[in-house]
Amino acid sequence: MSGGSIFTIHFIKMGSFRRPRPRFMSSPVLSDLPRFHAARQAMQLSSNSAWNSVQKAVINVFKGGGLQNNELYSLNESIRRLLKSELGSFITDYFKNQLLAKGLLFIEEKVKLCEGENRVGILSETWEHFFTEILPTLQAIFYPVQGQELSIRQIALLGFRDLVLLKVNLEEILPLVQKKLPSSVVQMLLVLQGVHEPTGPSAGYLQLEELIKQVVSPYLGTYSDPSCSSGNHLRGKLTYNHGQFTSLRKAVFPISHTDGFIELQAPGANAQLCC
Repeated sequence: MSGGSIFTIHFIKMGSFRRPRPRFMSSPVLSDLPRFHAARQAMQLSSNSAWNSVQKAVINVFKGGGLQNNELYSLNESIRRLLKSELGSFITDYFKNQLLAKGLLFIEEKVKLCEGENRVGILSETWEHFFTEILPTLQAIFYPVQGQELSIRQIALLGFRDLVLLKVNLEEILPLVQKKLPSSVVQMLLVLQGVHEPTGPSAGYLQLEELIKQVVSPYLGTYSDPSCSSGNHLRGKLTYNHGQFTSLRKAVFPISHTDGFIELQAPGANAQLCC
């Protein structure tokens, strides 16, 4: 058109507004199964390897060996890995029922090789080694295991009581060695007396007290007081194992205990036993 302007309009072609058709893919859960199984198997192998190293070290300690340089650090790391694995909640039970039982069997067999007074001597030696070498090493290896009802130390001492001391017929031998009883045997009895099960005095604990009566005089024994609803109160029984038998019963407060030393406090009186 003359005298006019021509406007050119360009239309931009827009893309389609239709949504793309979904692409059917395999389920992510199913596709990850091989990786999941591989990772699970790797974790199991790692846990087995960690536990085998702990088991080997513990048995070696019971057989008289020691830890190599930096081995304690590696064992602690193995325990930490196990605590985070599926085995974590079973470590304490496995230590008690497998490792400790197997290790203490070596000690029991060693003590039973001797008869009569010689058995007391070998029991004294094995206790000293257990108390000063094996027990601290076990505590160090299982240091990461915390917050249990019973500590590794308590479990090990209770194991020694039940699986060694109470299986070597010491009650028949003690009367023969009253005048030359090693002081470490008295210490052993008093240390073990200071370890209590959470459920109260067991048959093993009562057997232990019968042994202590033969070597400690006067002896202030303990037993549960049925009149107390809580398990925190103990009743004392003071006995003399010579001449006339005398007993005195009185209520006492809970025992305070350190290795080789026991103190029981009653209203207006103190009774102490130490080795």
